[in-house]
Parts: sequence; structure tokens; C-alpha cells
Amino acid sequence: MTRMTRAKDGAHVVIGAGPAGLTAAWQLALRGESVLILESDPDYVGGLARTVRVQGHGFDIGPHRFYTKNQEILEMWHAMLPDDFVEVDRLTRIYYEGKFYEYPIRMGETLRNLGLKRSLRVGASYARARLLPNRSIESFEDWVVSRFGSELYRTFFKTYTEKVWGVPCSEIDKDWAAQRIRGLSLMTAVRNAVLGPSRNGVKSLVERFLHPRHGAGQVWESVRDQVLAAGGRCELDAEVVKLERDGGRVLAATTQDGRTFEGTEFYSTMTLRQLVTALDPAPPAHVVDAGRSLRQRDFLVVAALVDHDDLFPDQWIYVHDPDVRVARITNFENWNQHRDTPPPPTRLALEYFFDRGDEFWQLPDDQILAIAQEELVQIGLIPAGTRVVGEVIRVPDAYPVYDHDYASHRDTVKTWLNETFENFYPAGRRGLHNYNSQDHAMMSAAMSVCNQQGHGRFDVWAVNTDQEYAEELRTDDGEIEERLTPRRMTEPQTALDDTNRSRRA
Repeated sequence: MTRMTRAKDGAHVVIGAGPAGLTAAWQLALRGESVLILESDPDYVGGLARTVRVQGHGFDIGPHRFYTKNQEILEMWHAMLPDDFVEVDRLTRIYYEGKFYEYPIRMGETLRNLGLKRSLRVGASYARARLLPNRSIESFEDWVVSRFGSELYRTFFKTYTEKVWGVPCSEIDKDWAAQRIRGLSLMTAVRNAVLGPSRNGVKSLVERFLHPRHGAGQVWESVRDQVLAAGGRCELDAEVVKLERDGGRVLAATTQDGRTFEGTEFYSTMTLRQLVTALDPAPPAHVVDAGRSLRQRDFLVVAALVDHDDLFPDQWIYVHDPDVRVARITNFENWNQHRDTPPPPTRLALEYFFDRGDEFWQLPDDQILAIAQEELVQIGLIPAGTRVVGEVIRVPDAYPVYDHDYASHRDTVKTWLNETFENFYPAGRRGLHNYNSQDHAMMSAAMSVCNQQGHGRFDVWAVNTDQEYAEELRTDDGEIEERLTPRRMTEPQTALDDTNRSRRA
């Protein structure tokens, strides 16, 4: 029997305790606002950036770098977790056809691994793509082939991308390539390999980044604690299944156990698919259809404790080889010098991308763990017979899918939300259906708070990697807003007032 309660627990109700939701809650709490966070996870905050405990050991849900070109986001991180970041020198490699390639590439190593004939084919296909460019760029495959040539596309892009998304690259929209590998070219890679990366190098080639000493979730646990210390509340195991509305105002959120929480302002990081089905009364049919058509990709993480030390030096490895199902492997022992316990074991996270209905997703955990162990041996990362134990962590609705119709569906939902609501603010990767990074999720949440507080009219849907870490962002009325992110978040009101005065001058 469900408990039916109705209480004004928070003037500001934040749905989701990932980076976006917690950033919004943190900023509101700093302003002295009453805040309530509703998080579906029964144990953790942090969303995809959480740190879970497996047999007493900390595991992030894959690799999470703390890197941004935006000074205000950097200042936010240090205010959220003072004095507990370490600098990490990045070492990542690509595994393909039994060989490892450093990323960014080293030309001599890459040519040796590919061999003379294949290297010549790479050069020839690149030259052909540049001399006879494809004028019709619709898919991820079109975008990559037009910039790198078909040979390099098949070698370093096709297999990994299709593992992640589960569909041919021809069915993935070009926008995903433009966001994730924007600005990268073969000539840039060659120049960086020969001369070293320039100061204006591509962001995917960043060689040093910050990381919390005890895992990515340490930041978000600290943020939660700061919100609680300021008088806010955080309800775990509180999945929002209904949003009651009256015209353009959301009135209350109901969780899966029957509790109802009223509020005056609502910030949502739930998926747009979940949102259109939760609103009551429901949106118009065409909006519901558009929201339901926006798909999310699921994945699972094998949190493996390996009874062996000093396995390999990388922070993570991209597995492009089609002969194994794992897509990425993270070695947490290489992120900093801190260990929760003396070595061994070594903590590895193996990521497998599947949808919830797939056969692999539904396998018993012990079978998935056995497959992960076999593939670690097959790749050559652990010796045969090495003892491996651990757990399987299933992560639904992890990545927004960029199929060929996603943009029109998202625009339909976006337009209706913008035209309808006056107290509802979507943010984050899931809430905006934007495949963006942690700093962009934070930025969209910060802008939502700015919008609610009357410090601007900012188009949060525009926050993604096309804006070069949002050094310049476009407001919804078409103006260019320079350095739009909130300044000095430990002194939010004064700094934001200063920003807006200069903007209006």
C-alpha cells in the first residue's frame, strides 16, 4: 500500500541529483532558497558521475575528467570540493586488432602498427576524401569519411562507435560527430604527433586534467552535504513519476511510492521521454509522440577487482576491436596515488553498451563477470588464471541517441516547453537530450537558476560542445552573451548583478 502525503517541502524542487541537478540545488542553497532534491537512486548521488562502493572499494561509472575551458566552472569545482583535487597526466590508448595505439597518436608507432600497405591506404583514402569531398553530409559515417578518409574511418571510428550506439554509423546523425570530435583533423593529429600539441589543440586531446582524490562522486557528495548544511533536503529512492500542472505552472511532483511534493519552482534532469509521460495533464499528442521518439542508450559497467597489481599504465583504453564486446576499460589505480586499500586488488571498470531488452543485458551477473574476465585475458591485459571478482552495475538512459530524427523531435518538445511553462527549467544531458560533458551540464543548470532568478534569458538548449565550452552563448532572443556563465559562485548575487549590469550597458 502506497503512502499518500502532500507537503510543501521545498519552494525549489530539483528532480535528479546528477551534476546538473546538484549544481542547481547548490546555487539555490547559496542564495538562501528552500531546496528539495528528488533522486531516483536509492544509495548514491552524482548520476553518471557517482562513485559506488563494491566490496569496500570505490568505482566511478567509467572515466570522468574534470576539465573545462571555462574559468567559472573551474572555480565552481574548487568551491564544491576545496583542496581535494589532484592533477592527472593523461595516458589513454586505442586497442585494435591486437595492438595498442597511443591517443593522441604517435606517428611512428601508428605506422609500425598499421604496416606499410595499410598506412599507404590510409594516406590514399585521405587524399581522395579531400580532393573529392562528399557534399552531402548527413550521418556520422559521412562526416568522418569526409575528413579522414574511408580507411581511417574503418580503422579507428566505425567499430567503437557502433559498439556504443548499437546501430550502423550511417544511422547516427552527423551532429554527434560534430560535437564529440569537432575540430580534429588528420593533419592536426599528424602535426601534434610530430611537433607536439599546440596551445590551441583540440579539447579531446587534453593531456592533463583534474580528478577528485576519492573519485568523481566525491565532488557531488560534497555538494549534497553543502546543500543539506544550508537547510535543503535530499530524498533518495524518489523517482518522479508524475508532475501535476495547472496550465503553465508545475504544482507538484509525485514519486513512485506515492509521496507528493509541492513547490513553486521545478528543475528537471529527467529524460524528455520520461517528462512527457509524467506531466498531468498530458502535453498535446504531437509533443508526447516527439518525446517518446527520443531514445536513450543504456550500458552496464563490470566493476572488477583483479588480484594483480600494475596491470597497464593507462587511465582508460578504447577497445575498437570487433572480436570483443567491451568498449572501454578504465584502470582506477592510474588516476592518482591515493588508494583506499593497499594493492592488490586493481580496480577496473569495463563498459558494455546494450539496450535493456538485449540478451546480454539480461544475463546473470556471474556470466557477465566471466565474459569480462575472458576478454581481459584475450586483449592481454591480465594473465590467464588471474582471479577476478566484482559486480555488474546497470545504467539505463545513459546517453541521448542522435538518430536522424532526434533534432526535430527535440525541437518539438523544446518549443512546447518554452512556450508553455513559467516555473519549469530543464537542464543537463538527459533533461535537454544533449550529448554534452559534465561542465556543460553544470552550465545549463547554472543558467536555469539565472533564468529563474531574473538575471537573464538564456537558451540552455544551446549549451553543448559546439560552443567551445560556452565562452560565447546565444540567448533565446538572438543576442550574443559573452562569458555568460555565473561568476564567483561563492558570492552569487553580487557577481550576477555585476554581470547583468555590464550586459545591459
